[in-house]
Amino acid sequence: MLSWLYPDDEICSVYEADYERLYREGYRAALYDIDNTLVLHDAGANEEARSLFTRLHEIGWRVCLISNNHRERVQSFAKQTEADFFLCDAHKPSAWAYLRAAELLGLDRSELLFFGDQLFTDIWGAKRAGIHSVLVRPIGAEKLLQIRLKRILERPILAAYRRKRLRQEKTGGARPLL
Repeated sequence: MLSWLYPDDEICSVYEADYERLYREGYRAALYDIDNTLVLHDAGANEEARSLFTRLHEIGWRVCLISNNHRERVQSFAKQTEADFFLCDAHKPSAWAYLRAAELLGLDRSELLFFGDQLFTDIWGAKRAGIHSVLVRPIGAEKLLQIRLKRILERPILAAYRRKRLRQEKTGGARPLL
């Protein structure tokens, strides 16, 4: 059932990933959606986000923001967090921004991880680009009606994904990455 929308992995928060281990495993850049992934919708960068990006850079990671939001919003957030690159008006789920990020970073898609909170934009776009997708639980309640409606549509897909993942883990066929 719509397995092309299934994330490659799922975690509660971007702040809980084991970035040191992931770096040792060959990942070199983290791509992030902003709203409800790193911070509340339309919020500026908080200390948690700034600290995460500082820590990532210390490990050796490169960071790129990919957002459907407008330039002023994304550029401001990128500046506050010292992200290496940002792509705004990304038209997710189009693959172009993800592929452009790989090009800007000078990395192969296999070296990238994308973190986002929405199946129909973030995860689908990463999957279309051939980039490892990580679904995170949204931060805070949804403000926009269109996103609240998407969340309703996501529920049965996520339920099917989680059942499949549980079966794979029980049979030893899947190892959680994060």
